[in-house]
Amino acid sequence: MSAMRLPKITLTLSLLLVAAAHAAPAPRAGRVPLLADPHLPHVQYVLVKKSARRLYLMNGNQVVRSFRIHLGLMPNGPKERSGDYRTPVGWYHLVRRDPRSEFFLSIQISYPNRVDRARAREHHWQPGGEIMIHGLPNHLHGPLSYYLHSDWTDGCIAVSDANMMQIWMMTHDGMPIDIQP
Repeated sequence: MSAMRLPKITLTLSLLLVAAAHAAPAPRAGRVPLLADPHLPHVQYVLVKKSARRLYLMNGNQVVRSFRIHLGLMPNGPKERSGDYRTPVGWYHLVRRDPRSEFFLSIQISYPNRVDRARAREHHWQPGGEIMIHGLPNHLHGPLSYYLHSDWTDGCIAVSDANMMQIWMMTHDGMPIDIQP
């Protein structure tokens, strides 16, 4: 690099540092804004097929994206009560996002719905709740292979962290989710 170019680079760097100092404040540490990308395909609803271990992002009858999933420890049948380790079956909505959950991102599902609450009430059960779509735990409690090859949740729908990022970016609160057996 020639000596004549050095002052120009230093001046440019100085101007960039001054501009950055007067820019809007950076987000707090640990907070990463995750906003939908307008260039991603449109998604109308989420479809989960438990028996196929797949989650589909749908636009009408067209599959926009497909992801491998892991379910509750007792995946067969609908969730009936708290502690049954089953993943619900039925129509729900995505209701709340948590970028700081104990998993890599999580989106809460509106379980229990009216039908689930009525069934639980009829049997004098607690219906349970806090059913999420989420990535891997932030702190693994076993070998990674367990999470990648087993149903391991308490009733949630788990995906890889990379897939969770796509689901997060392509869905929104209030979006319907159809969970099928």
